[in-house]
Amino acid sequence: MKLKTAVLPGDGIGPEISRVGVDVMKAVAKRFGHDFEFDYGLAGAAAIKATGNPFPEETLKLCRDSDAVLFSAVGDPAYDNAPDAKIRPEQGLLAMRKQLGLFANIRPIQTFPGLEDKSPLKAEIVKGADFVCVRELTGGMYFGEKYESDEKAFDTNIYTRPEIERILRVAFRLASRRRKHLTVVDKANVLASSRLWRKVAQEMEKEWPDVVTDYMFVDNASMKLIQEPRFFDVIVTENTFGDILTDEASVISGSMGLLPSSSIGESTPVFEPIHGSWPQAAGLDIANPLAQVLSVAMLLEHFGMAEEGKMVRDAVDASIEQGVVTPDLAADGKSGYGTQEVGRWLSAWILTAGA
Repeated sequence: MKLKTAVLPGDGIGPEISRVGVDVMKAVAKRFGHDFEFDYGLAGAAAIKATGNPFPEETLKLCRDSDAVLFSAVGDPAYDNAPDAKIRPEQGLLAMRKQLGLFANIRPIQTFPGLEDKSPLKAEIVKGADFVCVRELTGGMYFGEKYESDEKAFDTNIYTRPEIERILRVAFRLASRRRKHLTVVDKANVLASSRLWRKVAQEMEKEWPDVVTDYMFVDNASMKLIQEPRFFDVIVTENTFGDILTDEASVISGSMGLLPSSSIGESTPVFEPIHGSWPQAAGLDIANPLAQVLSVAMLLEHFGMAEEGKMVRDAVDASIEQGVVTPDLAADGKSGYGTQEVGRWLSAWILTAGA
């Protein structure tokens, strides 16, 4: 298969984990005889420094002209500590989602055998947890009308029926392919926007009779994620709730460095780890690249390369089983491996496993 991928390393640890992701894709291409092309673009603080824009037109064009985007992370403390800054790295991420029409963010959450003790929750609670969060990505308060002054500020949480229908359709379809259980998370007892979400979902569930659909207020859902994560199969929710719940859910596995995501919609899909740029670790060769690598697996599977995606996942499982992991996942008393060393091991495993 011929595939053109736009690579956006971004900021902080982004370039380090991006390098591992690209190398893994190159190993897959070599093993399976594919033709993968990579072109690089700027995003986030790196783009602001070079162009004054966190998501410049050149990057947008690159993304639109590509089959997929492999994204890493954006963020810089210089902007975090400047509340009056008009331009921020994260605006580039929002712009990419909006301009590419990426309305659905899909985040698989799972635990990995042998790493249950890394979770802040008891092993008996998290063992076997395996669910997917579907977050609406281009509506709600993040994109609604805003106002800000020294005395007053507001963010408007606006959703339309078509926006809700299209994200619910993604979630119902995904649930029908998994364990046929969908949980719609809202705050319908308080928010008008949530009541529209629930109304539309109740109408649509009749179209998916094989899927058991239940409804949960966001505060209850946040508790249930901690008390009984195995209850969930697919969760769907609006933008703000989804942002918070997916970050909460991410620690179930024991490390944010383990979890990938995809963002899909009207244009080129984006595949990225769920973690941030961790600027304090930039250049130290300690960042966990596995979330980036598992994002590669999602990318391959999206384009019908199921066997290739499975091989990448098997490589990750093998690295965990054999202890070839970065310090955040290393066993007690072990120092762990460097980011690039883990990457080289994964690429070598893909090239040689079963050969």
